Amino acid sequence: MSHDHDPLRRTVIAALASAPLLSLADTQSASETPRSGSRILVAYFSRSGNTRVVAGLIQRGLGADLFEIRPAHAYPEDYLQTVEQARQERDSGFEPELQNRVHALSDYDTIYLGFPIWGETAPPIVRAFLSAHDLTGKTLIPFNTHGGFGLGNSRSVLEQHAPNARLIEGFVMEGEQERRTMERVNGWLSDNPLKG
Repeated sequence: MSHDHDPLRRTVIAALASAPLLSLADTQSASETPRSGSRILVAYFSRSGNTRVVAGLIQRGLGADLFEIRPAHAYPEDYLQTVEQARQERDSGFEPELQNRVHALSDYDTIYLGFPIWGETAPPIVRAFLSAHDLTGKTLIPFNTHGGFGLGNSRSVLEQHAPNARLIEGFVMEGEQERRTMERVNGWLSDNPLKG
């Protein structure tokens, strides 16, 4: 079901995406406790904003703390360049350097981990996040957005990179992805009688 022309949906998503979110990136020293006192952390990676919206809803709904997973070197702005870079990283097993880490991970019992599905798997930066953080004894709950191809092997990536966490079923949502937008715009342009 397409919601491309639903102005209320677009307004709600835009408002949620632009709302200020509490981030625990490098603002805490290792000895500080979480700002909210919550034992729940929502950690997410988002390129286009779809996963960020879901993360914000979960964070506000649970009164949890929020952490944005960012690569030290940002992915290209160009979608196709990002797809190619992510494919190369995936195929080589490369894990990009993180911009920051969760310093007080021991303060959390439950980690909601959000990310889009890239190339039918978890993005390389999510593998890097899992490798950099010991989730032993934590409950890990994924929430994912995808462009219509499902979760791929993302669950096995979580099992492999967080083997001592208690992994439970999460939330999955098909989101509007750049690929679909590009296809629609390119189709529209190719049918445009005024093209030069």
